[in-house]
Amino acid sequence: MSKILIVEDEPDMVLGLKDNFEFEGYEVLTASDGAAGLERARAHKPDLLILDIMLPKLSGLEVCKTLRTEGFTMPILMLTARGQEIDKVVGLELGADDYVTKPFSIREVLARVRAILRRTEGPKKRLARYHFSDIDLDFETYVATKAGAPLDLSPREFELLRYLIERKGETVTRDRLLEDVWGYESYPSTRTVDTHIAKLRAKIGDSGSEPRYVLTIHGAGYKFVDPS
Repeated sequence: MSKILIVEDEPDMVLGLKDNFEFEGYEVLTASDGAAGLERARAHKPDLLILDIMLPKLSGLEVCKTLRTEGFTMPILMLTARGQEIDKVVGLELGADDYVTKPFSIREVLARVRAILRRTEGPKKRLARYHFSDIDLDFETYVATKAGAPLDLSPREFELLRYLIERKGETVTRDRLLEDVWGYESYPSTRTVDTHIAKLRAKIGDSGSEPRYVLTIHGAGYKFVDPS
């Protein structure tokens, strides 16, 4: 999983961001001032930098400018206070990739980070076909069968199943499913995920008190397991 460096001088904010990113499986480094952040970025070469503009010792703008001048290309997400419109523009001109205005929701920051990393990592080859138990799935034509008989899955159910299968054995949170399967702009409630999972399980014969394939990880999310 990607490595993220958070450069922020507010301890509570650092703790909240760090806990949430680690829960999502990211490796997280932190620094509480611009000078330390610059040195950690040079030494550890993170995949993404979350950088506050207002920092002790060196401002976020100075850190951003220095890293870009030195040839570092990792994406940078700037954190700005409300009303710092000029700083936002300068930050983007200096090479920042995006910005979030305080106060912000953790979900928004997670979504921005995922979107940035997807763009910078380039297109990922998607899973085209998959077989488990008596189920055959063709994700390119949206055709599915169960024991040779047609299986009626909606496009959303196909994409939900593909997303989980591509991360086989990994616990995926409801928020992550909402952001990556439903889309960053949608934000329905997490109950939407639960409803779709229940319908999907019923169709593939995985409902009941002990599902075999799409498992509920209580307090976290869902995980696909292929017993074969």
